[in-house]
Amino acid sequence: MTLLESNRPAWPAEGTVFPVSEIDIKVSSEPHPFHLAEAERARESWQREIAANPHLFDGRMVLQRSIRIAEGRIAAWAHIVPYSTFLWWRRTRGPGACHLFGMPMLLSSDGAMIAIRMGAHTANPGRVYSPGGSLEPEDIVDGRCDVAGNIAREVREETGISLSEAVAEPGWHAIHLDGTVTVFRVFRLAATADEVVARVAAHVAADPHPEIDEAVAIRGPEPTAHNYPEFIPPILKWLFARRGT
Repeated sequence: MTLLESNRPAWPAEGTVFPVSEIDIKVSSEPHPFHLAEAERARESWQREIAANPHLFDGRMVLQRSIRIAEGRIAAWAHIVPYSTFLWWRRTRGPGACHLFGMPMLLSSDGAMIAIRMGAHTANPGRVYSPGGSLEPEDIVDGRCDVAGNIAREVREETGISLSEAVAEPGWHAIHLDGTVTVFRVFRLAATADEVVARVAAHVAADPHPEIDEAVAIRGPEPTAHNYPEFIPPILKWLFARRGT
Protein backbone atom coordinates (compact mmCIF):
# COMPACT_ATOMS: atom_id res chain seq x y z
CA MET A 1 0.00 0.00 0.00
CA THR A 2 1.19 3.50 -0.83
CA LEU A 3 1.75 5.62 2.26
CA LEU A 4 -0.96 8.21 2.77
CA GLU A 5 0.13 11.72 3.71
CA SER A 6 -1.78 13.74 6.30
CA ASN A 7 -3.14 17.16 5.32
CA ARG A 8 -3.90 18.41 8.81
CA PRO A 9 -3.56 22.14 7.98
CA ALA A 10 -6.43 21.68 5.47
CA TRP A 11 -8.80 19.96 7.90
CA PRO A 12 -12.05 21.73 8.87
CA ALA A 13 -11.77 24.07 11.84
CA GLU A 14 -10.94 22.34 15.11
CA GLY A 15 -13.97 21.72 17.31
CA THR A 16 -16.42 22.11 14.41
CA VAL A 17 -18.80 19.34 13.35
CA PHE A 18 -18.64 18.58 9.62
CA PRO A 19 -20.36 16.04 7.34
CA VAL A 20 -18.51 12.94 6.15
CA SER A 21 -19.37 11.02 2.99
CA GLU A 22 -16.77 8.25 3.23
CA ILE A 23 -14.41 6.72 5.82
CA ASP A 24 -11.56 4.58 4.49
CA ILE A 25 -8.99 3.32 7.01
CA LYS A 26 -6.29 1.02 5.65
CA VAL A 27 -4.32 -1.01 8.15
CA SER A 28 -0.67 -1.90 7.60
CA SER A 29 0.78 -5.16 8.88
CA GLU A 30 4.02 -3.37 9.78
CA PRO A 31 4.74 -1.95 13.25
CA HIS A 32 3.69 1.63 13.85
CA PRO A 33 6.72 3.96 13.60
CA PHE A 34 5.54 5.80 16.72
CA HIS A 35 5.48 2.51 18.62
CA LEU A 36 9.00 1.62 17.46
CA ALA A 37 10.34 5.02 18.47
CA GLU A 38 8.52 5.26 21.79
CA ALA A 39 8.32 1.63 22.94
CA GLU A 40 10.58 2.01 25.96
CA ARG A 41 8.95 5.23 27.19
CA ALA A 42 5.52 3.67 26.59
CA ARG A 43 6.48 0.64 28.69
CA GLU A 44 7.72 2.86 31.51
CA SER A 45 4.53 4.91 31.37
CA TRP A 46 2.44 1.71 31.38
CA GLN A 47 4.09 0.57 34.61
CA ARG A 48 2.99 3.83 36.21
CA GLU A 49 -0.51 3.44 34.75
CA ILE A 50 -1.06 -0.07 36.12
CA ALA A 51 0.47 0.87 39.48
CA ALA A 52 -2.30 3.46 39.75
CA ASN A 53 -4.96 1.23 38.17
CA PRO A 54 -4.17 -2.52 38.16
CA HIS A 55 -7.39 -3.28 36.28
CA LEU A 56 -6.05 -1.88 32.99
CA PHE A 57 -5.37 -4.41 30.23
CA ASP A 58 -2.69 -3.95 27.59
CA GLY A 59 -4.67 -5.25 24.62
CA ARG A 60 -4.29 -4.44 20.95
CA MET A 61 -5.93 -1.57 19.09
CA VAL A 62 -5.68 0.44 15.89
CA LEU A 63 -3.73 3.70 15.94
CA GLN A 64 -3.55 5.89 12.87
CA ARG A 65 -0.29 7.08 11.39
CA SER A 66 -1.82 9.64 9.03
CA ILE A 67 -5.27 11.02 8.27
CA ARG A 68 -6.35 12.95 5.21
CA ILE A 69 -9.63 14.90 5.19
CA ALA A 70 -10.77 16.43 1.91
CA GLU A 71 -14.18 17.18 0.39
CA GLY A 72 -16.00 15.30 3.14
CA ARG A 73 -13.93 12.15 2.72
CA ILE A 74 -11.70 10.75 5.47
CA ALA A 75 -8.83 8.47 4.47
CA ALA A 76 -6.37 7.08 6.99
CA TRP A 77 -3.35 4.81 7.28
CA ALA A 78 -3.15 2.81 10.50
CA HIS A 79 -1.24 0.15 12.40
CA ILE A 80 -2.03 -2.21 15.27
CA VAL A 81 -0.35 -1.17 18.52
CA PRO A 82 -0.49 -2.16 22.20
CA TYR A 83 -2.97 -0.15 24.25
CA SER A 84 -0.01 1.04 26.33
CA THR A 85 1.43 2.76 23.24
CA PHE A 86 -1.87 4.54 22.64
CA LEU A 87 -2.08 5.75 26.24
CA TRP A 88 1.47 7.10 25.95
CA TRP A 89 0.55 8.91 22.73
CA ARG A 90 -2.61 10.29 24.35
CA ARG A 91 -0.54 11.63 27.22
CA THR A 92 2.17 13.19 25.03
CA ARG A 93 0.39 13.81 21.69
CA GLY A 94 3.73 13.06 20.08
CA PRO A 95 4.26 13.50 16.33
CA GLY A 96 3.84 10.59 13.96
CA ALA A 97 0.49 9.34 15.22
CA CYS A 98 -3.15 10.41 15.41
CA HIS A 99 -6.32 8.74 16.62
CA LEU A 100 -9.65 8.14 14.86
CA PHE A 101 -12.57 6.33 16.46
CA GLY A 102 -16.31 6.03 15.94
CA MET A 103 -19.39 6.59 18.09
CA PRO A 104 -23.16 6.46 17.72
CA MET A 105 -25.23 9.37 18.99
CA LEU A 106 -28.23 7.54 20.44
CA LEU A 107 -31.42 9.61 20.65
CA SER A 108 -34.39 8.39 22.70
CA SER A 109 -37.96 8.84 21.50
CA ASP A 110 -38.36 11.80 23.87
CA GLY A 111 -35.29 13.62 22.58
CA ALA A 112 -32.51 12.77 25.05
CA MET A 113 -29.06 11.66 24.03
CA ILE A 114 -28.12 8.40 25.76
CA ALA A 115 -24.55 8.42 27.04
CA ILE A 116 -22.65 6.18 29.43
CA ARG A 117 -20.52 6.87 32.51
CA MET A 118 -17.27 4.91 32.45
CA GLY A 119 -16.31 2.72 35.40
CA ALA A 120 -13.64 3.70 37.91
CA HIS A 121 -11.47 0.75 36.81
CA THR A 122 -11.14 1.98 33.21
CA ALA A 123 -8.68 4.39 31.58
CA ASN A 124 -11.43 7.05 31.48
CA PRO A 125 -12.92 6.84 34.99
CA GLY A 126 -16.12 8.80 35.49
CA ARG A 127 -16.12 10.27 31.99
CA VAL A 128 -19.50 10.65 30.29
CA TYR A 129 -19.78 10.17 26.53
CA SER A 130 -21.51 8.08 23.90
CA PRO A 131 -20.88 4.33 24.02
CA GLY A 132 -17.98 3.38 21.81
CA GLY A 133 -14.28 2.70 21.76
CA SER A 134 -11.12 2.53 19.73
CA LEU A 135 -10.93 0.36 16.66
CA GLU A 136 -9.55 -3.10 17.35
CA PRO A 137 -8.04 -5.91 15.25
CA GLU A 138 -11.43 -7.67 15.12
CA ASP A 139 -12.82 -4.62 13.32
CA ILE A 140 -10.45 -5.11 10.39
CA VAL A 141 -12.01 -6.65 7.27
CA ASP A 142 -9.81 -7.27 4.22
CA GLY A 143 -7.21 -4.80 5.43
CA ARG A 144 -9.64 -1.99 6.24
CA CYS A 145 -11.45 -0.93 9.41
CA ASP A 146 -15.19 -1.46 9.60
CA VAL A 147 -16.22 1.59 11.66
CA ALA A 148 -19.94 0.78 11.49
CA GLY A 149 -19.27 -2.74 12.75
CA ASN A 150 -17.06 -1.38 15.51
CA ILE A 151 -19.69 0.97 16.95
CA ALA A 152 -22.38 -1.72 16.75
CA ARG A 153 -20.16 -4.11 18.72
CA GLU A 154 -19.16 -1.52 21.31
CA VAL A 155 -22.76 -0.43 21.93
CA ARG A 156 -23.90 -4.03 22.31
CA GLU A 157 -21.05 -4.90 24.71
CA GLU A 158 -21.41 -1.80 26.88
CA THR A 159 -25.18 -1.33 26.96
CA GLY A 160 -26.84 -4.49 25.61
CA ILE A 161 -28.54 -2.42 22.89
CA SER A 162 -28.43 -3.59 19.28
CA LEU A 163 -28.16 -0.80 16.72
CA SER A 164 -30.41 -2.89 14.47
CA GLU A 165 -33.24 -1.76 16.77
CA ALA A 166 -32.55 1.89 15.95
CA VAL A 167 -33.18 4.00 12.85
CA ALA A 168 -29.94 5.44 11.52
CA GLU A 169 -29.98 8.94 10.10
CA PRO A 170 -28.29 9.26 6.70
CA GLY A 171 -24.58 9.94 6.66
CA TRP A 172 -21.76 10.41 9.13
CA HIS A 173 -20.32 13.48 10.79
CA ALA A 174 -16.97 14.17 12.43
CA ILE A 175 -15.10 16.53 14.71
CA HIS A 176 -11.40 16.79 15.50
CA LEU A 177 -9.50 18.11 18.52
CA ASP A 178 -5.78 17.85 19.31
CA GLY A 179 -5.02 15.10 16.80
CA THR A 180 -8.06 12.97 17.61
CA VAL A 181 -10.85 12.57 15.04
CA THR A 182 -14.25 11.39 16.25
CA VAL A 183 -16.64 10.13 13.57
CA PHE A 184 -20.25 9.61 14.53
CA ARG A 185 -23.72 8.82 13.24
CA VAL A 186 -27.10 9.64 14.77
CA PHE A 187 -29.40 6.74 15.66
CA ARG A 188 -32.99 7.12 16.88
CA LEU A 189 -34.40 4.65 19.38
CA ALA A 190 -38.12 3.85 19.79
CA ALA A 191 -37.89 3.79 23.62
CA THR A 192 -37.96 6.73 26.00
CA ALA A 193 -34.83 7.82 27.85
CA ASP A 194 -36.06 6.33 31.13
CA GLU A 195 -36.74 3.01 29.41
CA VAL A 196 -33.29 2.94 27.82
CA VAL A 197 -31.53 3.87 31.06
CA ALA A 198 -33.37 1.11 32.91
CA ARG A 199 -32.51 -1.42 30.23
CA VAL A 200 -28.83 -0.52 30.37
CA ALA A 201 -28.91 -0.76 34.17
CA ALA A 202 -30.18 -4.34 33.88
CA HIS A 203 -27.42 -5.15 31.38
CA VAL A 204 -24.73 -3.72 33.66
CA ALA A 205 -26.11 -5.64 36.65
CA ALA A 206 -25.94 -8.91 34.70
CA ASP A 207 -22.42 -8.33 33.32
CA PRO A 208 -19.71 -9.81 35.58
CA HIS A 209 -17.15 -7.34 34.24
CA PRO A 210 -18.95 -4.18 33.09
CA GLU A 211 -16.96 -1.34 31.57
CA ILE A 212 -19.55 1.25 32.49
CA ASP A 213 -21.28 2.32 35.69
CA GLU A 214 -24.57 3.49 34.19
CA ALA A 215 -26.38 5.11 31.28
CA VAL A 216 -27.01 8.84 31.40
CA ALA A 217 -29.85 10.72 29.66
CA ILE A 218 -28.57 14.07 28.40
CA ARG A 219 -31.35 16.53 27.64
CA GLY A 220 -29.45 19.66 26.70
CA PRO A 221 -26.10 21.05 25.52
CA GLU A 222 -24.81 22.44 28.84
CA PRO A 223 -21.05 21.74 28.63
CA THR A 224 -20.52 21.30 32.39
CA ALA A 225 -23.55 19.10 33.14
CA HIS A 226 -21.33 16.00 33.37
CA ASN A 227 -17.67 15.02 33.28
CA TYR A 228 -17.38 15.18 29.49
CA PRO A 229 -14.25 14.74 27.40
CA GLU A 230 -13.57 17.87 25.36
CA PHE A 231 -15.10 16.63 22.10
CA ILE A 232 -18.57 15.99 23.56
CA PRO A 233 -19.80 19.57 24.33
CA PRO A 234 -19.47 20.79 20.70
CA ILE A 235 -21.27 17.66 19.49
CA LEU A 236 -24.07 18.29 22.00
CA LYS A 237 -24.32 21.91 20.86
CA TRP A 238 -24.65 20.74 17.26
CA LEU A 239 -27.05 17.92 18.14
CA PHE A 240 -29.51 19.93 20.21
CA ALA A 241 -29.44 22.89 17.85
CA ARG A 242 -30.93 20.82 15.04
CA ARG A 243 -34.63 21.39 14.40
CA GLY A 244 -36.77 18.51 15.63
CA THR A 245 -34.14 17.08 18.01
